[in-house]
Amino acid sequence: MTLVTLEAMLKEACARVGLSSDGAELIRQGENALYRLPDHVVVRIARLGQVDAAKKEVAVSRWLASVGINAVEALEEIQQPVVLDGLPVTFWWELPDHRHGSFAEVAAALKQLHAAPMPTDFDLAPLAPFVRLSERIDGASTLSDDDRAWLRRRLDDLQQSYAELPSGLPTSVIHGDAWAGNVVATDRGDVILLDLERCSVGPPEWDLVSTAVRHSTFGTMSAVDYGVFAEAYGHDVMAWPGFEALRDVRELRVTCYAAQCASENEKFREEATLRVASLRGLRGTRPWPDWKPLT
Repeated sequence: MTLVTLEAMLKEACARVGLSSDGAELIRQGENALYRLPDHVVVRIARLGQVDAAKKEVAVSRWLASVGINAVEALEEIQQPVVLDGLPVTFWWELPDHRHGSFAEVAAALKQLHAAPMPTDFDLAPLAPFVRLSERIDGASTLSDDDRAWLRRRLDDLQQSYAELPSGLPTSVIHGDAWAGNVVATDRGDVILLDLERCSVGPPEWDLVSTAVRHSTFGTMSAVDYGVFAEAYGHDVMAWPGFEALRDVRELRVTCYAAQCASENEKFREEATLRVASLRGLRGTRPWPDWKPLT
């Protein structure tokens, strides 16, 4: 979408909720376009097919505020999202200066979230850990037929393992993408949850595994730092019998995402192939610290 089209959409969306887009500044243009208005309001124009996700994010934000959990705040006084040509537009208060959360801060924020009462004025769907994986495997045009066939079998096996997870922590609202970039701390010491689009109901271990794989799979987190995280939360997910199943699902998700990126951009082809080889046991045992971010 061109900047001219985005700016016209921004102007129309702002007008519908009684705001002015004069002086708006483009923050980022990617899957979502983000604009900053002069009065510390951030406007997000999401992509097609995300209306329900946008509605959920606004509802979750307001629910979190009602139970005393710090999170990115949707403007209260307006009805949102505004939908223009199928694209949802939402309005948020700009965050103060902040940094990525520490391991202890991430753990504490997740512990508070997982202890919160379930929302009663809207429904949250159950966790869907395998969403879009089949499509990403089928579309992985840079991988060999053998690799794609292996990934399909791996997906089938992990779906069965997930269905047979052993009992663990009580089911709760979970963040769904709980890494340090989505849990930030302000200069005043407030810890804030961001990126609420994957919030759902499911095993809290799903959130904890997001950090644990940094130690067990990627080798970018020391045993000492992982110990800090587990102690701050009060539970070591790596000691849970279901850990390997959720770890393996996380690994498959980031590998399939790399395969999708490679199909769209040749520069990611080597990384996608490396990740599949790692999962197939062709590059030794975990951790695999040479996996690179997809940037």
